[in-house]
Amino acid sequence: METYEILVVALLGSFIVLLMTGYPIAWILAGLSLIFTLIGIAGPEYFGIDTYFLDSWSDFAIVVNRIWNLMENWVLTALPMFIFMGLMLERSGLAESLMKNFVQVFGRFRGGLAIAAILIGILFAASTGIVGASVVLLTVLAMPIMLAQGYDKSLAAGVLASSGTLGILIPPSIMLVIMADQLSLSVGDLFLGAVMPGVILGFLYIAYVLIVALVSPKSAPAPTHLEPLTFKVILRTLISVMPPLILIFAVLGTIFLGVATPTEAAGIGAFGALLLALFNGRLSFHVLKEVSYETTYTTAFIFGIFVGATAFALVMRSLGGDSFIEHILSSLPFGPSGIVIFVLFLAFMMGFFLDWLEITLIFLPLMAPVIVTLGFDPVWFTVMFAVALQTSFLTPPVGFSLFYLKGSAPPEVTTIDVYKGVIPFVILQLIALALVFTYPQIVLWLPAQAY
Repeated sequence: METYEILVVALLGSFIVLLMTGYPIAWILAGLSLIFTLIGIAGPEYFGIDTYFLDSWSDFAIVVNRIWNLMENWVLTALPMFIFMGLMLERSGLAESLMKNFVQVFGRFRGGLAIAAILIGILFAASTGIVGASVVLLTVLAMPIMLAQGYDKSLAAGVLASSGTLGILIPPSIMLVIMADQLSLSVGDLFLGAVMPGVILGFLYIAYVLIVALVSPKSAPAPTHLEPLTFKVILRTLISVMPPLILIFAVLGTIFLGVATPTEAAGIGAFGALLLALFNGRLSFHVLKEVSYETTYTTAFIFGIFVGATAFALVMRSLGGDSFIEHILSSLPFGPSGIVIFVLFLAFMMGFFLDWLEITLIFLPLMAPVIVTLGFDPVWFTVMFAVALQTSFLTPPVGFSLFYLKGSAPPEVTTIDVYKGVIPFVILQLIALALVFTYPQIVLWLPAQAY
């Protein structure tokens, strides 16, 4: 190995080891960047390195300009507004209304409660993009009802955790916004490309629930004591669906039709969420203050990692990390398609130990250019990478959806129940990934029609 390759391996290895310590990711990234910059500046005098990869601290100071450019990025301005929209919708009372009415319509047959929860998860995913809020809200609303009706605890846990996680893939997804920024892609293209995979994943969940209800009726029994299904009940359900549909069109429709940029659409969505909370009588100064605080906290967390990842990426590239990764991938004896599968497998495995944000900021920019040079469409690959990262929310030990669900579920739902419940849905996510890999038009057809 050349000296720089040894340092690249040492940098990545140190990052992985330090993750186990529990220190904040932002500090680990920034601290390692400073340490390895010191190694580069000191060079052979202290570390026995043949050549310098940084001449002085002034070379490292370019990270300040990069962070400044990051803060001036209009695409990333959409992040806090999408976060605000999701958190405000959580408090708007919309989910409670949807659950109450969906149970009356869909909950009349075996598995109906689970299907109602999945449909609400799809609607919330298309109007919030905040996984934590969706999982907690679905768990609080649906888990007691499902357990009272005799649902298998594992099935209920798997349905709610996976349905709430759809928000990270189905637009408007903050993950797709960050991926578009990192790879200099159009946010609109990624949003359009992710629509069909997200919908397919939702229908795979519904198909699985129907099969379980057919094979094991005791796992998903039909509820009792529901009022008769009348035109009034159906009309009430349709009315409850209209607000989220209008909000979805106001955000995604304006982007897809070219009326608004993603940043402008995010502002429309945030304002629309405020109006929904106001119309439902849930908007108050206390709620507004609470949502604003949470939005600021979440945004600061994301941008803190951005700062650390920017410094880390500078040092990694100074070491020749991108060339090193390209050389490693190009030397694999798999062929172009095999390399794509290998990268997706790495993303899936990294999801067991890393959050999607670290993988997106550190590893995606290293992998994507190699895939593009092999002749693959960057939008197709990025959406596939996003589908692979969705599994990171459901795979232990750092599957955040598992933590959100366990923290808000009734005490009788154990950690083992949660882990057993999500296994089939992780497999379904991998099936969806295989479909997108085999049929690229699932991703590429809608952007092609729009443009």
